[in-house]
Amino acid sequence: MPSHDPVLGWDLGGAHLKAVLVDSAGAAGFALQLPCPLWQGLAHLDRAIDETLARLPAAVTTHAVTMTGELADCFADRGAGVTALADAMSAHVPGGQLYFFAGRRGFFRLSDIAQVLFDIASANWVATALYTAHVIDSALLVDIGSTTADLIPLASGNVRVSGNDDFSRLAADELAYTGTVRTPLMSLAARVPFEGRLVGVMAEHFATAADVYRLTGELSEAADLHAAADGGPKTIDGSARRLARMIGRDAVSAPLGAWKRLAAFFADRQLDRLVDAATRLLERSRLSSHAPVVGAGVGGFLARKLAARLGRPYVDFARLVPRAGASFEAVMACAPAFAVARLLRVPLREGQR
Repeated sequence: MPSHDPVLGWDLGGAHLKAVLVDSAGAAGFALQLPCPLWQGLAHLDRAIDETLARLPAAVTTHAVTMTGELADCFADRGAGVTALADAMSAHVPGGQLYFFAGRRGFFRLSDIAQVLFDIASANWVATALYTAHVIDSALLVDIGSTTADLIPLASGNVRVSGNDDFSRLAADELAYTGTVRTPLMSLAARVPFEGRLVGVMAEHFATAADVYRLTGELSEAADLHAAADGGPKTIDGSARRLARMIGRDAVSAPLGAWKRLAAFFADRQLDRLVDAATRLLERSRLSSHAPVVGAGVGGFLARKLAARLGRPYVDFARLVPRAGASFEAVMACAPAFAVARLLRVPLREGQR
């Protein structure tokens, strides 16, 4: 591709679409995250793509695409999902230079993706890892999004993982299905302390992690793009009401401070889960004790806490990215979209400096 062409990186998720424009100098310009509830149908993807293209500051002809949305349950299987998402992108950028990221196998045009469908599936973490390994020698990359957390050891410029697909990554503690916005609270704790007693948590989708981090004051409203669990207001009072339902109470039955303490308990349990996974992973990977945690995603604040618990220095992913207009927060949220565009512009080999 011509070196002067800007590249628009796309990360097509099951709940959000993320896009970052990388300019001729390799810097992040335009960047945004949009809600895209793919489980409700491809029409949501069509709208999100159209909005992204309409908001671009200038026309772009070169596109790099990665995805996780093939897991949405509107698709019969992952292969069908990859094909459907690729076809949707092609329909929206006719005549454009469209490249699909297949992890370590590189980029493929639409006509060639049938041979790499399962390499394309959920490969966005590979893009972020390859870029990060190029700019920082050794680290534990932790990308915490609205729904999942990727934990990826990097050593001597190489990505040192045990798993390459979702199943093997879950088994290796390199993928945790827990995030700072959409995660149901019933997945974080079975029993919680309240008013001097341990109380069972209702197995209902009454509240999510967004309610927890709104009450702890750590949630960016730009990260919370979907409706609350009850469709109600995304306010402190609304979150307290939803949290109270998790233990069969109404928010008015206790002072706000009690609900904030309960939120802090849920937050600690989520952090415990990540600490446990990271500790097992670090023991296996033998990463240097001086290697930092590099945090990415809308849950970067939680990655920072994880680093403190692990006794390691912390670096925000956005600090490793040259920016030319993109906000710090947007680059954090859209790390794979930036990385896939940068990789298309400047292909990197593992261990390359």
